[in-house]
Amino acid sequence: MNAGITAINEEVERASAFVQPLLGEMGKVVVGQKMLVERLIIGLLANGHVLLEGVPGLAKTLSIKSLANCMDAQFARLQFTPDMLPADVVGTQIYNPQSGGFTTRQGPVFANLVLADEINRAPAKVQAALLEAMEERQVTVAGTTHLMEPLFTVMATQNPIEQEGTYPLPEAQMDRFLMHVNITYPPVEDEVEVIRLVRGEEIAALEGRKGNKPKKEKPPAISQEAVFAARAEIGQIHVSAEMDRYMADLVQATRMPGAVSDDLARWIEIGSSPRASLALDKCSRAHAWLHRRDYVDPQDLRAVVHNVLRHRLTLSFEAQGDGKQPDDVVDEIVKLVALP
Repeated sequence: MNAGITAINEEVERASAFVQPLLGEMGKVVVGQKMLVERLIIGLLANGHVLLEGVPGLAKTLSIKSLANCMDAQFARLQFTPDMLPADVVGTQIYNPQSGGFTTRQGPVFANLVLADEINRAPAKVQAALLEAMEERQVTVAGTTHLMEPLFTVMATQNPIEQEGTYPLPEAQMDRFLMHVNITYPPVEDEVEVIRLVRGEEIAALEGRKGNKPKKEKPPAISQEAVFAARAEIGQIHVSAEMDRYMADLVQATRMPGAVSDDLARWIEIGSSPRASLALDKCSRAHAWLHRRDYVDPQDLRAVVHNVLRHRLTLSFEAQGDGKQPDDVVDEIVKLVALP
């Protein structure tokens, strides 16, 4: 038994060798948003899509681009606008006069890491086109199905305060996101570091144009095989029967809130789907793996439960009248649902 545990720990150590260099490289560009960076990596390792929400200027787009720059993977950015068409996302068929037939021109969604910037600015038909790619890992163009790349992740952003010209994501699409991450303002110390970092980059750029400063060599990119190996290791992370029951109890509390407390019964109108339980399992195992453990404990679940549940709850008018946010409801659930 001990030999088996030792072997698993050694495999976790080996497969996670790329994580610290990745965190170090992203930390050179993204300052102070450690939770954001970790959640992006968890989404990548758990093979799920991530929705980032926050006011402009909080490094949402920069973080996703930085992650893509550190990897040996194809990156595509989709800047969503109200006049977009589904063909702008998935592609279309174009006529080839030389052959006299039609050929498929694949859209930017056929990439490994897809940045869907300001996703709530896209109309419903564009969101529906992206929905098939997110859920089925395939898209249909002119009746022909095309499979996505083995490494395919959508990382989307949206602005919560500017609602002019936006189309709120339907619940069905929100449910397809593995995690919904809220980004807050950085502490003052981190903001000071951001000022210094940007100032240094501007000076370095000027020096580089003058030819006074050699270019820094970029470290080796993280291979897709390393990500697949990490996913295989995460699949072997031990989850006890008690942790399985704890996940199910947390999700069940959103569906039968009256069995937990009267306040939850007043606040929750519609609870979470079974995707929430599956997402809790994937994210908690990825979180445990990132922290070099071969088992899931309650802290792993509590670390990701807000990211998993906040977009899978529909609050009642009474809750909104009381000024309750989804995170307040999740806090109450975590407080009241006991470990098995």
